[in-house]
Amino acid sequence: MIRPFRPARARPRRLPRSCRAALLVVAVASLLAGCGKDAPKAAPAAPEVGVLTLQTQPLALDQELPGRSIASQESDVRPQVDGVLVARLFEQGQMVRAGQPLFQIEPALYQAALNEAQANLKTAEASAVAARLRAQRLQALGKDQLAARQDVDDAVANGQQAAAAVQAAQAARDTARTRLGFATVTAPIAGRIGRALFTPGALVTSGQAEPLARIQQVDPMNVDITQSSNEYLALRRAIAAGGVQASTAPVRLQLSDGTDYALPGTLEFADIDVQQDTGSITLRAQFPNPDGQLLPGMYVRAQVGQGTRQQALLVPQAAVDRSPKGEAQAWVVDKDGKARQRTFSTARAVGNQWLVLDGLSAGERLVVAGRQGLADGMPVRVKPATAAVAGKD
Repeated sequence: MIRPFRPARARPRRLPRSCRAALLVVAVASLLAGCGKDAPKAAPAAPEVGVLTLQTQPLALDQELPGRSIASQESDVRPQVDGVLVARLFEQGQMVRAGQPLFQIEPALYQAALNEAQANLKTAEASAVAARLRAQRLQALGKDQLAARQDVDDAVANGQQAAAAVQAAQAARDTARTRLGFATVTAPIAGRIGRALFTPGALVTSGQAEPLARIQQVDPMNVDITQSSNEYLALRRAIAAGGVQASTAPVRLQLSDGTDYALPGTLEFADIDVQQDTGSITLRAQFPNPDGQLLPGMYVRAQVGQGTRQQALLVPQAAVDRSPKGEAQAWVVDKDGKARQRTFSTARAVGNQWLVLDGLSAGERLVVAGRQGLADGMPVRVKPATAAVAGKD
């Protein structure tokens, strides 16, 4: 039996062992790569932030304002009569009491005028006695019809004129005595007297413009404090609305060299006029000055109580950023645990904190640490923090 012809199969050629190993590595790598494309990526961990829960608190609103010290009383010593100064009766720069003699004007002319007035008074009194006695005698004769009625009337009238002349002479005597008293110039108030502007030998007159000296009462001392009228009106509105309680705190002073004045003062009143060139008003405070440390005209800085805000909200300054427009911005964590950027307004700085006007409220969680890299709506993990750590962020 003849079998059909079948060609012989070619036997597959086996690859070398090293090539087979390389192909296996490539296949496994391709398989792992395909599996990696299908596996989901792990989500990054939420950043951790330190938060401070905002709370309201009573806050005393103090403001530092510029001021000038002013003598509580000031008086120019002026002559009230004309004459030549013959003596200065005080030590310049010393304290004087009210009524103390300061200058002596030549009194001779005024003493002579007083002597003349006294002599005229005696003459008038003698004439009055004679006129009164004559009127009495004629009145007695008139009752018995022994004197004419006209003579009686004339005698009575002469007696009254003589009495009036006595009063005029008394007034002239009192005037002369007063003018003699004015020859001794006395201190109108108590206080510290400055230098004498006239020396003995100078002629002074009652109507001269320049004073002989100036007296200033420096204990207590007044301080005139300048405040913007807008700030004053805003404070008045806040007090009227009930959000701010009027302050009774004492006023404190800082002197021009930076030292603190030891004794507190009291705010007396606010002026009713607004200065047209500066738009400010003047507050006057009074300070005890027993040692004379405060001098008239000194520049000072006054810490003035502006009231107490009962529901004040404060945020650390280090937790606040500023937008390109200058608006205050901060990060808060909402109830869903997500970071939110908040824009708010501030009233003023209180130490290292800002007083919030609006935009933030009590109970919100303010981010004070870990703000770097936050984005609006980003989930975060929170931990309690204090206001002290805000400066370390």
